[in-house]
Amino acid sequence: MRPDHLGCYGYPKKTSPHIDQLAGEGVVFDNYYTSDAPCLPSRTALFSGQFGIHTGVVNHGNTTSQLRIDPRRDFKHRFERESLFGMLRTHGFYTAGITPFASRHSAWYFYCGFNEIHDTGKFGDESAHDILPIAEKWLDEKGSKDNWYLHVNFWDPHTPYRVPVDYENQFKNDDIPSWITEEVFKKHHEMAGPHCAQEIGMYSDYENRTKFPRQMGRLDSLKDVKALYDGYDTGIKYADDAVGRLIQILKDKGIYEDTAIIISSDHGETLGEMGIYAEHGLADQMTCRLPMIVKWPGGLKGVRDGGLHYNVDLVPTIAEMIAYPHKSKHWDGRSFKETLLKGEDTSHPYLVLSQMSHVAQRSVRFANYIYIRTYHDGFHFFPKHMLYDLKKDPFEQFNLAEERKDILLEAESKLFQWTDDQMMKMTYKEDPLWKVIEEGGPFHANGNLKHYCETHLVKTNRTHFVEAYKKIHPKEFK
Repeated sequence: MRPDHLGCYGYPKKTSPHIDQLAGEGVVFDNYYTSDAPCLPSRTALFSGQFGIHTGVVNHGNTTSQLRIDPRRDFKHRFERESLFGMLRTHGFYTAGITPFASRHSAWYFYCGFNEIHDTGKFGDESAHDILPIAEKWLDEKGSKDNWYLHVNFWDPHTPYRVPVDYENQFKNDDIPSWITEEVFKKHHEMAGPHCAQEIGMYSDYENRTKFPRQMGRLDSLKDVKALYDGYDTGIKYADDAVGRLIQILKDKGIYEDTAIIISSDHGETLGEMGIYAEHGLADQMTCRLPMIVKWPGGLKGVRDGGLHYNVDLVPTIAEMIAYPHKSKHWDGRSFKETLLKGEDTSHPYLVLSQMSHVAQRSVRFANYIYIRTYHDGFHFFPKHMLYDLKKDPFEQFNLAEERKDILLEAESKLFQWTDDQMMKMTYKEDPLWKVIEEGGPFHANGNLKHYCETHLVKTNRTHFVEAYKKIHPKEFK
């Protein structure tokens, strides 16, 4: 879920009426980011309160998709007390999760701290109608009790888009964003690389409309772009309906006012930015910016916070909100409790964001800018340095790296300082970024290029890219 497709974040389409209403009863964070994208790295950061450079989880496969071994582990792993769910259970909350996430990525630690787990067995391919009945039943049976935490995972805004075809498309008469013009899309259509217009399925135009009825395999016109946008927005609306149903249950039980509700996501979605569609494969604004809406009993209502925050900030925040007595030295986040209760500034001066599953990038989010340093381009021909003024250029169309050397230098300095600071904290001084590179690159861009060049680029008459690929990534052709 990218926040700018929610009404409470300014989206003109009515994708999220229930979430929007909730937003008016709590605090909305406008600049909330995952420290590490996409799915597995982000949820590991959320769960642990730590950056991926410390947990070691920055990728979707190979060594860097697994937690680092802790040579000083006690009888129980510290996650039993220090993780989001473990902390809550340790503090006396009854915890339940309705999510298949651990089985989707074989990240079994994600279940640490749950008293109950409800796994559909569909590995993240399920939709809200698979999840909602479990949540309804759970709330009906246990919602009236005190001190519980229920983690509900709706997948519908996640590619591939899967809302059933009999659910009405309420956006069929709405337009696509004005920045995607015929001229812009023509350039996109001529590009090459995973999840570009002619290969939404990563390295091909394969689609499975039976299983994922709203997922496009390729885009050949603005009409196709419109269908893709509708598929994404319909997924948000379908999930919002389910959120509305859960809120109504809380109200019917008379416990809504006493229940803290947090709505967020693990990453955003790229919908044409940099020529990439229906995916979340960059360390950019679209992939890393998250919605964050908190309704807390006794907290502020109808407030927006514009400061910079990470998803790793949630663990120390919850710890303070519930008066948890144990504060971990491993947490990298900063509590925003005083923002929720008093509206005070608890933000970071700048953020460093990571993506190493589709590309190998680190970015710096500061002031009006995002700076992206590319170490492996994920077969997209990205330059080493990219700099965007998000206030003037919210869809990242104009790279200012050459034009604004002064801002570029400032961003590089921040990235160096952050990396230096994080390495000095570590006893095991290896940056997982370089392990990703050593093992052949990001998981989704490792060993796929040669076949892509020999098949799909031939099929789509774009073999002129092959020589450029051979020059940049010669090892992929051996």
